[in-house]
Amino acid sequence: MPPRHAAAFCFALLVTACALASFAFACATPFAAFAVVAAALLPLRPALLCVLGAFLVNQGIGFGALHYPIDANTLAWGIAIGAAALGATIIARLVLQALRAAPAPLALTAALLGAYAGYELLLLAATPVLGGASSFTPAIVARLGLTGAAWLAGLVATCEIVRLLAPRVSRRAMS
Repeated sequence: MPPRHAAAFCFALLVTACALASFAFACATPFAAFAVVAAALLPLRPALLCVLGAFLVNQGIGFGALHYPIDANTLAWGIAIGAAALGATIIARLVLQALRAAPAPLALTAALLGAYAGYELLLLAATPVLGGASSFTPAIVARLGLTGAAWLAGLVATCEIVRLLAPRVSRRAMS
C-alpha cells in the first residue's frame, strides 16, 4: 500500500474494527491490539490519532447506542481508557522499533504483550480513585488478553489480504 494511503487505511480499519468490537464487547474493546496495528502501520503521531479516533467511536457507540450512564465515574473511566489506549500505542511503537530486525510475528507478539500489559496497568492504576479493582482478576485479564490476541491476528490477516489484493486492484484500475 502506498504510504500516502496508510493512514486512511489504518483509520478505516481501526474504526470499523472498533465499531464491531464495541457492539460485541462494550467496555472490553481490544485497544491494545488496535494500538499494535496502528504502531506497526504508521509513525507515532498518526498512530496515536488513529487510536484516538477508534476510541472516540467506541465512546460514541457506548454513550449513544449502548446507553452508558452519563455520570462522573463513567466519564472518568472513559478518560482513563482513552489514556491507556494512547499509552499502549506508545509502548507498541517503542517495542516495534526495538525489534525492527526481528521477524514480524515475534515483533507483533512482543508489541501486543507490552501494549496489553501497559494498558492494563494504566487502568489498574485508576482503580483506587474510580473503583472496579474486582475486574482485574487473573481470569478476566487473561481472557481479555486472549481476545486481544485474536483481534490482532484478525487485523493482521486483514492487512495481509489487502496487501495481496492491492496490486491486482491497481492493475485493473489502470487498464
